[in-house]
Amino acid sequence: MSTYLTILGFNSAIPTINTSPTAQLLEMEERCFLIDCGEGTQVQLRKAKARFSKINHIFISHLHGDHCFGLPGLIASFRLLGREAPLHVYGPKGIKKMLETIFSITETHKGFEVVYHELDKDYSEKIYEDNRVEVFTIPLDHRIYCNGYLFKEKPKDRHINMEEVSKYSEIETCDFHNLKAGKDFVLSDGYVLKNEILTTDPAASVSYAFCSDTRYLESVIPIIKNVTVLYHESTFLHDLKEMADYTGHTTALEAATIAKKAEVGKLILGHFSNRYGDLTVFTDEARTFFPNSYLPKALESVKI
Repeated sequence: MSTYLTILGFNSAIPTINTSPTAQLLEMEERCFLIDCGEGTQVQLRKAKARFSKINHIFISHLHGDHCFGLPGLIASFRLLGREAPLHVYGPKGIKKMLETIFSITETHKGFEVVYHELDKDYSEKIYEDNRVEVFTIPLDHRIYCNGYLFKEKPKDRHINMEEVSKYSEIETCDFHNLKAGKDFVLSDGYVLKNEILTTDPAASVSYAFCSDTRYLESVIPIIKNVTVLYHESTFLHDLKEMADYTGHTTALEAATIAKKAEVGKLILGHFSNRYGDLTVFTDEARTFFPNSYLPKALESVKI
């Protein structure tokens, strides 16, 4: 199964005619994770032809409006669409109070369970795990409590080498599970068939790191080391570093520095200030330090 990232919105603060605030849809191992939910996210999901019913986990980085104001409306739409499955919402402490207050005042009846996972730690922790995927927080440094998120595929099953397996009548289909898990096969005469003969290497597992609003922060480097793709905010160019520090943001050059030091495969920049009309200035700056830097394209599905 391939992993795909669809960036629904990537500008900072105010929505424009052509751009939307932060929101991303990550499809990893047949799971759909929504990351941040700025205003208008559900419209962008419609444009991306995403299936609302497949979104069971939503990760909110922080409670500034351009990252969460779309969430109450999306949850309300889930109810209107007849949702029954529980919805898991991960975000800073206070997200439950914020949403439940809105639902109470507006008399929005959800009709399904919203399970809140409120975060308040200043260190990276595992917050989600199943048999295929793990998710960790990435503590950031913004004006308010903020986390990025690291999504990792677990090691995948090995592939059955049918040409070799077919040589041994003792190996049955029911044995494939153990072979895929890396186990050797013992024939009835005691001879051990090594797993590497009966199987081939699995596809490489991939990882994705989302670093939302933050000042330049080297403590994220060991957390995101060697990730396949890194999304890192770059609100300003480096000539406005003082403003970036003051407002709790990063420059394109600083994002590229993090990417290089963490030895990531690819850097996607985002969260651009509306003061910039031509966004290519961000890749121009970032590529001086990390050549594999790119601009996001709204609604484009990118294989990770």
